[in-house]
Amino acid sequence: MFLEVKNVTKSIHGDVVIKNVSLCSERGRVIGLRGINGSGKTMLMRLISGLIRPTKGQVLIDGEVVSKDIPFPRSLGVLIEGPAFLDDYSAMDNLKLIAYPKGKVTEDEIKAVLSEVRLDPKSRKKYKKFSLGMKQRLGIAAAVMEHPDLILLDEPTNALDESGVDMLGNIVKKEKERGAVLIVSSHDRDILEDISDEIYDLEQGEIVRHSIKGEKQSEG
Repeated sequence: MFLEVKNVTKSIHGDVVIKNVSLCSERGRVIGLRGINGSGKTMLMRLISGLIRPTKGQVLIDGEVVSKDIPFPRSLGVLIEGPAFLDDYSAMDNLKLIAYPKGKVTEDEIKAVLSEVRLDPKSRKKYKKFSLGMKQRLGIAAAVMEHPDLILLDEPTNALDESGVDMLGNIVKKEKERGAVLIVSSHDRDILEDISDEIYDLEQGEIVRHSIKGEKQSEG
């Protein structure tokens, strides 16, 4: 099993924000997290990514315990709580800065992923002048450009128009076929049912339902 979340609980200042959550996934799967704002979707993604530590339980990536054996998943792409880039840089220059330390992707690959999210790689338009939809597209590009094994997309359809939602679906399908595990959160049932292999419904930090495509859903 590539991803294992085992009985994870997170308390902050005495408040339980994630309660005894367990889920798992083999490679090449899309997991949907559904729930209203404050249901725990973003917090669970932060736990899986290693940005915060669980109070109880473990997150394992390919057998390694996050925040113990490794600080973060070894191959990770994230879009959590909105994208953040340098205001005075173009889309291309922002992604080149992110890619430079690891050296995993070439300039041509960065151009390709920008085209994939329907941003012009040649544009010199500064990020601070981007629309919200353009900013979201760039955030998606940053999450997938290094072809990571684990991709976390928190409300990736925010500010996207219909063509942007279609674009996201195509990217999710492509990354899944490559063998990545994708976790996508949304409050929109239709979007998640379209792209996900299985969906976990969260309420107040707990899984209350789990449904697998083509199977009857189970209550948490």
